[in-house]
Amino acid sequence: MSRFTWHGGGLEAAKARYGGEDWLDLSTGINPVPWPGVEAVAIDWWRLPDESALAALESAAAGHFGVDPAHVLALPGTEVGLRLAGLLLPGPGRHVVPSYRTHGEMIRDSRALSREELPAAGSGTLVLANPNNPDGHVFSREAMRAIACGEGWLVVDEAFADSDPSISMAGDVAEDRRLLVFRSFGKFFGLAGVRLGFVIGPSAMLARMRAALGAWPVSAGAIAIGTAAYRDRAWIEETRDAIDRHAIALDGVLRAAGLTPAGRCPLFRLVEVADAHALFERLAARAILTRPFADNPRWLRIGLPGDGEGLARLRRALADG
Repeated sequence: MSRFTWHGGGLEAAKARYGGEDWLDLSTGINPVPWPGVEAVAIDWWRLPDESALAALESAAAGHFGVDPAHVLALPGTEVGLRLAGLLLPGPGRHVVPSYRTHGEMIRDSRALSREELPAAGSGTLVLANPNNPDGHVFSREAMRAIACGEGWLVVDEAFADSDPSISMAGDVAEDRRLLVFRSFGKFFGLAGVRLGFVIGPSAMLARMRAALGAWPVSAGAIAIGTAAYRDRAWIEETRDAIDRHAIALDGVLRAAGLTPAGRCPLFRLVEVADAHALFERLAARAILTRPFADNPRWLRIGLPGDGEGLARLRRALADG
């Protein structure tokens, strides 16, 4: 079970343990309907990535985030960027729980805080996710601005914010503000294997991070795919609407099974039951992979099915108790 409580996406481990090939993977918060333009993107694998191509990627991403490109730095995934920021930002730190394990590991001497303990002001670095994982809690922009009034750095992990840009703090980034916002490419665009992320922050901090990353931090494939995807505004708007519709349909299936879906992140829902590990096992026996949690045996996170067939399959599995 520990393999499945570490993070989602352990499909090969699930096949090895439970058998079968035709799995429905609902263990991640990744869009199950990826950006469709990948095959049409021309990628030059024979040359090192050009600086102008990297700048074009950061400009396209900045347009998507609604910020000045001078405040955007491309990363080989947000996981790398968060841990790098942790090395550069002052400690001790604080991180809001429950959330990503990385948030508690990236800053030295970091102390866990519940949302109820969040101060309007304080010292040191504070790390939180918005929307949060795994419970899908969303802070309003007003609440986030109150949190940002402290003396220390605020690091906001917005890996799931693309579905609802109105909650993002990216537009609040300024040269004189101790604010870093991290954004993921793979979750909303459904292309986690590209390993692409971004940090939005003051240019002086970005310069330190860029120097630490060194030359060619992002692959030619990530640059080409990311640039094209961020420029596809029509797909982005259509996908936001589609994800919302699919999330509403998922809520209906969960409620029909006697489960109460929690959270406002449309790419996943959290349910609380007496024995979530037993429900995980029951679904896994029907080749449906979800995400249990070692530190809370009552929680199960269920990702978004990609189509009506997947939703119907989950409905049948939940009804077959």
